[in-house]
Amino acid sequence: MTVAAIADDRARADRRGACIADERQVLSNGQFADAVQAVAAKFAQAGLGSGDVLAIMLPNQVELVTSMFAAWRLGAAVTPINPALTAPEARYQVDDAAAMLVVADEASAQKLGSNGRRIIAPSELTSPMPPAVPPPLSADPATSALLIYTSGTTGQPKGVILDHASISATAQLVADWFEMTGDTRSLLVLPMFHVDGILVSVVSPLLAGGSAVIGRRFDAATFWTAVAEARPSFFSAVPTIYARLASLPVGQPDISSLRFAICGAAPMPAELISQFEQRYGVPVVEGYGQTECTVCCTSNPVHGKRKPGTVGLPLPGVDVTVADEQDQPLPAGQAGQVIVRGPNLMRGYLRRPEESAEVLRGGWLHTGDVGRFDEDGYLTLVDRIKDLIIRGGENIYPKEIEDVLYTHPAVLEAAVVGQPDPVLGERPVAFVVLRHGQDASPADLIEHCRASLARYKVPREVFIKSALPKNAIGKVDKRALRQQLRG
Repeated sequence: MTVAAIADDRARADRRGACIADERQVLSNGQFADAVQAVAAKFAQAGLGSGDVLAIMLPNQVELVTSMFAAWRLGAAVTPINPALTAPEARYQVDDAAAMLVVADEASAQKLGSNGRRIIAPSELTSPMPPAVPPPLSADPATSALLIYTSGTTGQPKGVILDHASISATAQLVADWFEMTGDTRSLLVLPMFHVDGILVSVVSPLLAGGSAVIGRRFDAATFWTAVAEARPSFFSAVPTIYARLASLPVGQPDISSLRFAICGAAPMPAELISQFEQRYGVPVVEGYGQTECTVCCTSNPVHGKRKPGTVGLPLPGVDVTVADEQDQPLPAGQAGQVIVRGPNLMRGYLRRPEESAEVLRGGWLHTGDVGRFDEDGYLTLVDRIKDLIIRGGENIYPKEIEDVLYTHPAVLEAAVVGQPDPVLGERPVAFVVLRHGQDASPADLIEHCRASLARYKVPREVFIKSALPKNAIGKVDKRALRQQLRG
């Protein structure tokens, strides 16, 4: 059985039970199942079927969830697109995924253009009439369910293929680990173009018989009011959100419904965890994972010993090892690359067989992260092998920004690194050498980036240099640049 059957199963068990809601509508189990069947019928009429890909470019809302489950019902995969992407970035994802149908609001539809694909507005999917005979469930565990795009080492975004077997296994792992039941109620804080928002805050609680409330976007000023109204038992967020909540003016909101909060996407400083817990009395359960292992592979327990500053224990049924360069396990206390094996692994990268084989060599996912286990089996992340910048939970790869800077006629060399930020974790900063006789100000280069990059990828600052530090083989020494920033 796959997660595609969740809507039907819940309706059979209790049609009136609470299921999913956003700021505009509240759906019971029966209403959700009816909506999924109706949307699936509409998609089928548009030609979507098994093996196809549906692109969804929407902010958080119920129609995003019904569209996702409707596509799964038909055996189609879903690629969610960040609405903040620029037109070229969004079109690249639609084209690379070979999406045959798109669900997008007006703003996103204008970015995408038709390009020969039909675009369905969310208004067409609100309260549709269910068909007399709903399309049959055709999702197979081996078929693709999600295509989540993440930047590659070359800076070109790549599609991570997650099949129904991996997302179903992960949803059950998450539901079991966080002790989700029919009384569980999540408040979705993170955007649903991330696998975290999809799996942890929506699919897992629904699988466990609980319910989910979809927040459109995070706003620190209104967040606790939303918690008081929604009465969730948990929410999942990134360190940036916790930092903003911990810095709010003194006041004690109604948090009586919350059992715990989950932190992922980037390591959370132990001091910030302590500040949040002391301020609000809500335990923060920190975990770790990547899109390539369907969001999680380790976590601190809800009940039991939690170690702030660590990302917890391997989840049941998932093997997590710290290995040397020959993929040999290292003892506790020694740092090495974190590698993962289990039912939650991706199938590979879309149309990238060589890169897939390298990352999944020997049946283990090579995360590119450096970590070490302690004597109790808790994992601490030490560093990142790659030059990944994590800004408020958003992954940014420097080369993507560098490639844009190189398109400016005045730029001779460019290097981008992460600058530590007390709220966002890191922010991208660029170092640039100009061509002889050419002129461009930092403001000019930042504006140049804004035309091609989503706002969160645009460098915070640009430093114009006469030369960049190089290593012995002539490669830019980014470690030296980071040291300059820290100095």
